[in-house]
Amino acid sequence: MSGVEGRVALVTGAGSDNGIGFACAKALAAAGARVAITSTTTRIRDRCDELPGESDDRLAVIADLTKAADVKRLIAETKRAFRRIDILVNNAGLAQTGRRMPHGRAHEMSDEEFQHHLDLNLKTCFAVTRAVLAPMMRRRYGRIVNIASVTGPLVINPRSSGYGTAKAAMVGYTRAVAIEVASKGITVNAVAPGWIASGSASKKEMIAGAQTPAGRSGTPDEVAALALFLASEQASYITGQMMVVDGGNSIQEFKGPREAWY
Repeated sequence: MSGVEGRVALVTGAGSDNGIGFACAKALAAAGARVAITSTTTRIRDRCDELPGESDDRLAVIADLTKAADVKRLIAETKRAFRRIDILVNNAGLAQTGRRMPHGRAHEMSDEEFQHHLDLNLKTCFAVTRAVLAPMMRRRYGRIVNIASVTGPLVINPRSSGYGTAKAAMVGYTRAVAIEVASKGITVNAVAPGWIASGSASKKEMIAGAQTPAGRSGTPDEVAALALFLASEQASYITGQMMVVDGGNSIQEFKGPREAWY
């Protein structure tokens, strides 16, 4: 796809070799973008080496985006390498290496556990978006793609109150920013994946994926394909939207085994 060639993209949460973040980074790099990627672990350096393109067109930065100092350093290092940021893909969230992710029921969650979900999934998106917006507005160009989820905005599971709340809030934040910067040549959209066969998918999630109308879980590359389009120049008249990638799961009424109905 044209429309990102020569642009500078920053993708957060790209440390897993079979995750959505790295799939987005690969898609952008393959389409000619210069790409900076970040995660909390040294694995990000391996992911950087695996990206398509020349070594001068890619950058890896280890950062914990729940910390303001790390966000500031990430932006500074990316600008030092590439001078600007045209595209931001906010994928960081869900889980963080070395930190336990509590998934208790709503009445059992502590303040700290609930805040943990908000910090990891919502605060990271807010902090990095805020850091790139002013320069984008001055240049009158920008593409921001927030990787949300169907969990929260459309559907929910037990023990998902923290995560679902954060992802629903991410969609609201997407719309709020989109309407503020639409006249500045900046688009802000959310991608909402359903059951995706990424490295973090559990056995239960893979079973659930088999019950979708498509009959399977999606792939990180299928999510990345939509993110790439929204990051492109061609998506200039799409903003403030949440686009679902879930194999039709959120539209089906019957949730039992496919063979019992389909």
